[in-house]
Amino acid sequence: MPEHHTPLITTIAAGLVLAYAFGLLAHRLRVQPLVGYLLAGVLVGPFTPGFIADQALAAELAEIGVILLMFGVGLHFSLKDLVSVARVAVPGALGRIVAATLMGMALAWALGWGVGAGLVFGLALSVASTVVLVRALQDRRMLDTERGRIAVGWVVVEDVAMILALVLLPAVAAATTAGGASAGQIALTLALILAKVSAFVAVMLLGGRRLIPWLMHYTAHTGSRELFRLAVYAVALGVAFAAAKLFGASFALGAFFAGMVLGESRLSQRAAEEALPLRDAFAVLFFVSVGMLFDPAVLAEAPLAVLATVAVILVGKSAAAVGLIRAFGYSWGTAFTVSAGLAQIGEFSFILAGLGVSLGILPEEGRDLILAGAIISIMLNPFAFALVARGMAARARPAAPPATAAPAPPPEPAAATEAPPSVPVAPAAPAEAEELAVTTLADHDVVVGYGRVGSLVGAGLVGAGRPVLVVEDHDDEAAAARRDGAEVVGGNAADPRVLAAANLPAARRMFVTIPEAFEAGQVVEQARAANPALVIVAKAQSRDAAEHLRALGATLIVLGEREIARRMLERGLEADPPVAPAAAVPADG
Repeated sequence: MPEHHTPLITTIAAGLVLAYAFGLLAHRLRVQPLVGYLLAGVLVGPFTPGFIADQALAAELAEIGVILLMFGVGLHFSLKDLVSVARVAVPGALGRIVAATLMGMALAWALGWGVGAGLVFGLALSVASTVVLVRALQDRRMLDTERGRIAVGWVVVEDVAMILALVLLPAVAAATTAGGASAGQIALTLALILAKVSAFVAVMLLGGRRLIPWLMHYTAHTGSRELFRLAVYAVALGVAFAAAKLFGASFALGAFFAGMVLGESRLSQRAAEEALPLRDAFAVLFFVSVGMLFDPAVLAEAPLAVLATVAVILVGKSAAAVGLIRAFGYSWGTAFTVSAGLAQIGEFSFILAGLGVSLGILPEEGRDLILAGAIISIMLNPFAFALVARGMAARARPAAPPATAAPAPPPEPAAATEAPPSVPVAPAAPAEAEELAVTTLADHDVVVGYGRVGSLVGAGLVGAGRPVLVVEDHDDEAAAARRDGAEVVGGNAADPRVLAAANLPAARRMFVTIPEAFEAGQVVEQARAANPALVIVAKAQSRDAAEHLRALGATLIVLGEREIARRMLERGLEADPPVAPAAAVPADG
């Protein structure tokens, strides 16, 4: 059989298979799967023995993941959200870039490098990875919270600043040589970059807001799901490519604005669902490609320099972010959560390091330190979130009222008066799930998810006089549940700590209304283990999903299409007029 030269297929297959294996191992060791993805990249990289994947192809595949990820973020991040956090995101991001760059320059000076090398090194340490941040927020269901919007707005500002730095860096390098660019030429270059990026934003807000939703609606009216899915990918990749090639912006920024424009359409939720499968697969390849860049030898050759670099990323940048966010009047919880999400470096750092080395500004040792700092900070990022969660939980415990104290009134006017004080009435971030106390309700009904189906179920149960507890991880839906009179536990129901707060051993029924079959299965399985007698009614969107939930312990499965058909048939037969006797045809007719 002939041997085929297939570097693309080989890179994808090796990357995904090893990422799955190491991700599964990381999960077994109770570590975030992304740590396994990074280790898989190290294993197939050029600095370890054995198989070596195509590094250039891996980087391009990872870029697709960045595009789809930022497109998905844009779908849930409206222009109103961006403007609402601009007050803290713009000055905060710029202030942290300055602080981190100065810390990086100080470290470079201590290592004996020049000013130019220190500038590039500091800039590379100042910008967080968009992919790592968004994945961390998604895993903790915090992307749609105020903290999530601040963090995303912050990283978007950093991306724009790095685009300017990447284009200006060659001009700055030329200015430092004899006969190089003058200050006027550098200023002209900067003005041109700003004009291009501004032109792209204007095109998207003026023309894109009309064209992209119209295109998606037109495609939806064809009735072809295949064409609609293709339209989603065409918009995400097409706009990202145009932003980079025509306007000098980044792929990530272009995809973000494409998603944000489409997010104003009624089809945004469907578009997000279509983009989800490819987005997750290519996001995994991003982490594999990062791992391929890492040379483990640097840990032995320059351990103190590596530690100092990691300290700037994890401690220095975080302290600057906390101080800036607190200066704008936000809570300690918001400050620490946002700083934890930004306490890492990623894709722009690699690009800056590579450009700095190619221009002769940054020594190769600097690039190795940046890559080491990126790998270590990404690996430690989940632990930073866990540390923040534990710290906030410990901070909250002393303020909790004693068990014998009289119940205090809910602190939020929108909260239901029936909510007992033992359950927090403010929406709790899943990362802080340790704070949740077990509800005092008994013989109650638990509704998981308060979307279109869950809200109807919950309101009907409350109307029937039943005690109802809702588990919901989105602020708007949680607020709606409280207005309807239900008690709310904030967080992802698949998290055992969150589900434990629902007091399932004392519950009568559970209604699982979330659409994701995998997540719903996790909820059903844990609920059945907690209470073998619990009646579990679950929603399914396909026969396979129904069988999956039934196998995990659901009592009753409601299959959407079947129930709709049954109801349509009932109403249709009710509306069918009876046959009048006079209309009968005589036998001798």
